[in-house]
Amino acid sequence: MVLRVGVVGGGQLARMMIAPATEIGVEIRVLAEDEGMSAALAATAVGDYHDAETVLAFARDVDVITFDHEHVPQDVLRALVGAGIAVHPGPDALLFAQDKLQMRARLQELGMPQPEWAAVSDVTELQDFIDAHGGRAVVKTPRGGYDGKGVRVVSSGVEAEDWFSSLAEDARGGALLAEELVDFSRELAQQVARRPSGEVRAYPVVETVQRDGVCAEVIAPAPHTGDRLQTVAAQIGVGIAEGLGVTGMLAVELFETTDERVLVNELAMRPHNSGHWSQDGAVTSQFEQHLRAVLDLPLGDAEPTAPWSVMINILGGPAEGGLDERFANAMAQHPSAKIHTYGKAPRPGRKVGHVNVVGEDLDEVAYQARAAAGLFGG
Repeated sequence: MVLRVGVVGGGQLARMMIAPATEIGVEIRVLAEDEGMSAALAATAVGDYHDAETVLAFARDVDVITFDHEHVPQDVLRALVGAGIAVHPGPDALLFAQDKLQMRARLQELGMPQPEWAAVSDVTELQDFIDAHGGRAVVKTPRGGYDGKGVRVVSSGVEAEDWFSSLAEDARGGALLAEELVDFSRELAQQVARRPSGEVRAYPVVETVQRDGVCAEVIAPAPHTGDRLQTVAAQIGVGIAEGLGVTGMLAVELFETTDERVLVNELAMRPHNSGHWSQDGAVTSQFEQHLRAVLDLPLGDAEPTAPWSVMINILGGPAEGGLDERFANAMAQHPSAKIHTYGKAPRPGRKVGHVNVVGEDLDEVAYQARAAAGLFGG
């Protein structure tokens, strides 16, 4: 009997599950938000993921429900579970990817290293936090932020006054998340896969480079990473996956500080931009691994297939024409590059694809990846 996975969300992460699903004999179905989205090839339904009846109707013909994003409301998730549908990751775990205040509190209970933080309900409380942490802080909206959205670095509480006003107008009320401004030397990401029966696999810790709050580059494994850092990052990732009951792929975004601490920044409970390198640089890609995990199948080897992999995001795309017009030139000039596009129209700042290159020499691998990706812009 063919196993069927239903993916809520029709973005590029769902799109990139299609090929490995076919390879391992899994049928994939997608509930897309709109027609013509990235995962249109597998979109068997179009509808509003905020509506429980829509999602329940989609879920009745699959063996497990998983996600392209973390935005499905808790009441919808719990309606699925209440109807006896397997949901991975489940609502109890997803809560901590949906709400940063809940995440910080739970990670504190688990003893995970993280920046100093506080829930702040008004300008005065935020100013007090800023004053106690060197005159600057990071303030975040607890829900809905991604790729730098919903995040501000502030030196005065009034700089978040509009967010506090929005909270006051929201019937749910609530608070903002204030965090210390971490003096970090670089950003890292640790990916872990966990299946419902408990098997866990950790990928190598990677270095990520952010530009304007958006991931631009990933180097796998992270350069200049000794055994201690690799062990600490993996222990953090596995500890969070087990402590939160995550099933599927988990990405833990990390800060490596100037005094050699490792602190948890953000969580994502799905395939993640920091793991795109694994499509061409690991024995088992994060997309195949996620499918295996949510179906409770044996997990694949997460080891690299080459000493170095570099992933470069294609952001925005060409000012004129489509990405398809650039393929032949990129292929001719950089035959070692693997080009992945998302079926999206170019738009400034938008993630429209990425390039992976793997090889023996990091400088050469990085050059080839950057140059190939550069041919798709401008």
